[in-house]
Amino acid sequence: MPNRTLKVTTVGNSTGVILPKELLEKLRVQRGDELMVLETPDGITLTPYDPEFSEQMDVAENIMRKRRNLLKKLAE
Repeated sequence: MPNRTLKVTTVGNSTGVILPKELLEKLRVQRGDELMVLETPDGITLTPYDPEFSEQMDVAENIMRKRRNLLKKLAE
């Protein structure tokens, strides 16, 4: 799929982006499915929502918050 721009538009009382059919097929999602938005060093990534992965990320974030000082020492 070539690079393309998407337009931010009004959807009811909200703001949204219309995803073209080709992108939905590549993501393997359809109307009504949920997407996960991940912030990465390279930008924003959209992936199909995976409850198991989401739960694992929540656990990892809690550990990183609680053990911030220890992780900082290990990184030195």
